[in-house]
Amino acid sequence: MTALQWPCTLFETQKRMDDYNAPDMQYGDLTQEQLKKDFLLTKVSERVDPFALKKITSFNRPQSMFFGSRNEADGETVSRSECARIMFDEFRSLSHTFAIYGPYRHLIGDMITHMQNANGAVFTNMSLDAALKDQILRDTTKNSTRLRIEKIIKKNIDWDKKIYPEDKRNELYKETSLGKLPKFDRLQDIFNGMSITVHDTWATQITLKALWIGDNRYHAVLHYKVQDHFGLDNLDISKSKFKQFHFFRIWFVLQRYNKFGFKPFMTNMEAIVDIVGDRNERKI
Repeated sequence: MTALQWPCTLFETQKRMDDYNAPDMQYGDLTQEQLKKDFLLTKVSERVDPFALKKITSFNRPQSMFFGSRNEADGETVSRSECARIMFDEFRSLSHTFAIYGPYRHLIGDMITHMQNANGAVFTNMSLDAALKDQILRDTTKNSTRLRIEKIIKKNIDWDKKIYPEDKRNELYKETSLGKLPKFDRLQDIFNGMSITVHDTWATQITLKALWIGDNRYHAVLHYKVQDHFGLDNLDISKSKFKQFHFFRIWFVLQRYNKFGFKPFMTNMEAIVDIVGDRNERKI
């Protein structure tokens, strides 16, 4: 009987890592006319008009009681770079609504600033890694990938030879693929900032980094690698639940308008998770 060799990839999503051709990774590809006609993005910001490059004040905002009461109703003209700066400041300010409390609430602001300054570079952060590990460990449902992997390891260990048989490898893949991959779609994620920073994910890889088997105990080390895209596609902005918020309008225009074209980026998260079990434990 051949022993399973590690590191061993247990599962990979069909969507691949580092897919810069994904719909939400496009940037600077839409004209003013397309944004207005196809996506109805005529009003984008409360502070500046990105198309006319003019500041918005109480005197040139149509719904304001002061509209048209001064000669400067047309608004102060700004440069394109200044317009983008104003919009990014508003973008960050509006993000507070989606990140009210908790240790991860600062992440959305950091990611917006990364979009503004990093020219599409990959984003990593220790707080993101911590959030991923916490999500994996707190998932105690029957669909937890961690618990499903634990069940199959315990079931198939050959205690006499102190190995996990290679011919049982497919059971690990099958069981993992039936589980729910780590996502930030819980109720608390709406308020702690993780729903807006990551929410769903693009690609996931789960690897068995090591497996030690003793007389009566085993210790498995799992490596979760998860990637998301900090970007919006056409479908995102077409949904009323997103379009109604200036937050998403500003994001979409900063990313997709051909006069701005700020690059979206990959968000990479990793977590090491230990599974320790006893031969005589009740099976899961």
